[in-house]
Amino acid sequence: MTASEENGEFGAVDSDGHTTIIVLGASGDLAKKKTFPAIFNLLKHNFITPGHTDIIGYARSKLSREDFETRMLGHLKEPTKELKATFLKMCSYVAGTYEEPDGFIELEKHIQELEKKSGAEKCHRLFYMALPPTVFIPCAKHLKENCYGRKGGWNRLIVEKPFGKDLDSSRTLANALAKYWTEAEVYRIDHYLGKEMVKNIIAVRFGNIVFSNVWNRNCISNVQITFKEPFGTEGRGGYFDEYGIIRDVMQNHLLQVLTLVAMERPITLSAADIRNEKVRVLRSLEPLDMEDMLFGQYVKSRDGERPGYLDDKTVPKGSRTPTFCCGVFRIQNERWEGVPFIIKSGKALNEAKVEVRIQFKDIPGLLFDQPTSRNEFVIRLQPNESIYLKLMNKVPGLGNEVGLAEMDLSYKSRFPEARIPDAYEALVLDVLAGDQANFVRSDELDLAWQLFTPILEEYEEKGIQPEAYEYGSRGPEQTKDFMARYGFVRDRTQYTWVPKENKRPGSGRQPGDQVRSKKSK
Repeated sequence: MTASEENGEFGAVDSDGHTTIIVLGASGDLAKKKTFPAIFNLLKHNFITPGHTDIIGYARSKLSREDFETRMLGHLKEPTKELKATFLKMCSYVAGTYEEPDGFIELEKHIQELEKKSGAEKCHRLFYMALPPTVFIPCAKHLKENCYGRKGGWNRLIVEKPFGKDLDSSRTLANALAKYWTEAEVYRIDHYLGKEMVKNIIAVRFGNIVFSNVWNRNCISNVQITFKEPFGTEGRGGYFDEYGIIRDVMQNHLLQVLTLVAMERPITLSAADIRNEKVRVLRSLEPLDMEDMLFGQYVKSRDGERPGYLDDKTVPKGSRTPTFCCGVFRIQNERWEGVPFIIKSGKALNEAKVEVRIQFKDIPGLLFDQPTSRNEFVIRLQPNESIYLKLMNKVPGLGNEVGLAEMDLSYKSRFPEARIPDAYEALVLDVLAGDQANFVRSDELDLAWQLFTPILEEYEEKGIQPEAYEYGSRGPEQTKDFMARYGFVRDRTQYTWVPKENKRPGSGRQPGDQVRSKKSK
C-alpha cells in the first residue's frame, strides 16, 4: 500500500451513501482475530468513515456490550485511544440463532434503525459469514428473506472456506446459495488471494517483457509451490482431521497460486477476464495420478519434546489423515506441456515458508571448468516477502571461478516505509469496492473439486498409509527422491539465500557472495 493510499488520497469506499457491515459469527475466533481487525484497519487508513459505515456483530452468544467490546479489541493493531473509541461507536451487537428466522428479523430492525439514522438515500449491506459450513445454507436463506436491503444500494455476501469437502458437497452448497444469491453478489474468500505477493504475480508476469519469452516449457524445467508450517495441530486436531492438508491448503490456496503462475495474459484486469484465464488453466489440468502423490504424517520430534499427530488427544485413534502432501500437476497446453508443477505442503516442518520457485533448464554445453547451477526465479510469499533471481556470476578476484548469486528484491529493504496490508483487510476492501477479481468464482471451485475428489476418494478406498516424518524435519525422507524424479535439481554450487534486511555491513554476507552451506535453499 502506497503512502498516498495511507493518507486516504483515493477517498473512502463508503462515500456513496451508507454501508452496514454485518459480521455473522461475531463471537468466534475468525471474527475476533481477522474480520474485526481488518475492518478496524480500513477505518484507521480512511477507507471507511464514521457516519457512512456501521458495523454489526451477530452470533448465538448472548454477549453483554462489555464482552463484545473485549472480544473485538483483543487483536487490533496499534489502536490509539481516540481511534478505538471511534471504532466502538460504529459497532453494535445482536444475538440470535442461524437456523431460525427470529434473530434475523431482529437484525433487520436494527439495520433499518441505523440506515434511518444515517439519513442516506442509498444504503448498502455487506454480510460476512465468518461461520462453520454447517450453517452456511440456513444463514444465507434467512439473510435473503429477512435482511436483504432494497434501498437502492447493493447487497454482498462473503463466504469463508471450506466450500465443501468434495465435489458433491461443494455443488450442494453452491446450488443452495444460488437459490438466494446471484453470482455477482457472492464473494468466496480465499485469503491467499489477498496476500500482497500473490496479488503481485500478475504485475510481475505481465508488466515485464523480460519474462515474455522464457515463461514456458522451452526454458522452464519445473515449478514448485511450497507451503511449510513449523507447528502441528497443537490440540486442535479435531477440525484438521476432518479435512487434512489437501483440503485445508492444496485444493484452495496453492491451486489458486498455480493458476496465477500458469495463466495466459488476460484481455483486461477486470474480474471476469482474470477469472476466465484461471478457469482455462484448471480446465487444462490432467487428472491427478496416485503415482504422482506422496503423503506424510508427522510423528514426535527426534528429541521427544514435540508430540506426533496421533499424540494429539483431539485426533481420532489410528487416523490416516495426511499432514504432508507433495503432488505433481500437469497442464496440457502449448505453454506448459511437459513441465511438472510440484505442489508441496505440510505441517510440523523445519520452517515457516510459502513460496513459488521456478527452476529453469540447464544451459546447453559445458563452457566452464566447474559445475553450474540452474537459474531459479523465486517469489517468497511469506515471511520476508521478496522476489529474487538466482544466477551464475564470476566470483570477484583474479581467477575465473563462477558462483551462484542473486538479484534480490526484498520488500523490507526496497520499500522500508510501505505497509503491507493484511490479506483480510485487502479483501474486505475489494468487496466494498465491488471487485471480484481476488475471489473464487463458482466454476473455478467446481473444477478444483473435480480435480481433487477422485484422488481423495482413492486414498480412502485403498487405505493408503502416509509416510512418517519427524516433527521439525523437512518432511518424509522420500521427498528428495520424489522431487528429483520430476526434474528438480538441487544447486550444484553451495548457496543459501539470506533476506537483505538480515545482511549486515561488514558481516561478510552481501548480495553476490557465496555461502558455504551443507544445504541449499
